[in-house]
Amino acid sequence: MEMTQKALTIAGSDCSGGAGIQADLKTFSAHGVYGMSVITAIVAENTYRVSGIMDVSPDMIDKQIRDVFEDIYPDAVKIGMLNTIETMTAVAESLKIWQPQNVVIDPVMYAKNGSPLMSLDAIETLCKVVVPLATLVTPNIPEAEEIAGMMISNIGDMKVAAMNIHEMGCQAVLIKGGHAKGDATDVFYDGHKFYQLTTSRIQTKNTHGTGCTLSSAIASNLALGYPMADAVKLAKAYVTQAIAHALPLGQGNGPTHHFHDLVQKKKGVSS
Repeated sequence: MEMTQKALTIAGSDCSGGAGIQADLKTFSAHGVYGMSVITAIVAENTYRVSGIMDVSPDMIDKQIRDVFEDIYPDAVKIGMLNTIETMTAVAESLKIWQPQNVVIDPVMYAKNGSPLMSLDAIETLCKVVVPLATLVTPNIPEAEEIAGMMISNIGDMKVAAMNIHEMGCQAVLIKGGHAKGDATDVFYDGHKFYQLTTSRIQTKNTHGTGCTLSSAIASNLALGYPMADAVKLAKAYVTQAIAHALPLGQGNGPTHHFHDLVQKKKGVSS
């Protein structure tokens, strides 16, 4: 498989490997896309807790982004954990300079175990400075509630929230329905039309890194040249299988299986 398309993740580092840049790079590779990374924060975490966060300086973030874009210009950028106002400002300024074509922003606010990964005073900056630069924003329901400033209790509310977020300046919005009850229904709004993407809910606690994985899968598909709606649908199918084949590792929420398809193919060859 030739890796002629390139994707960059700008996000935090998860030392347990299930989320953050580690999940993003695995997802890029699973899609045949060459992955690069800019680390915004170092997070000490595992499947059941976050024990510490160390932010990378804005100057170092800027230098990482500059050195990537000067040498290997990415076809898509995925943005994850931006913990502080200073971090958001640094990333936003760099995006304005380098003007990447595809920018997928996953507004990471909480870890799977509920630990906060974004300071509350930074949410306004996220909405005003970062969201307008996005090709696509992919909040889950709690994150969409914070950004849109409303409660979400049904599909209709998800659509209203998507429109509210779109009005902040981004091109498209995907609100993930993993926190709702029943089937897992995501609402995608491209600024003109709504799409509902529904799959049966998989009964598992091993969902660490699903948001990171979905957004980086979308970025991978955009890098590969798929239209936005197709990129989202393909990513939804990918992450659904990654959850279905999730790895029962650790004492808490185990990670999804980023290479499930590759492993199944290898087993088929071996047999």
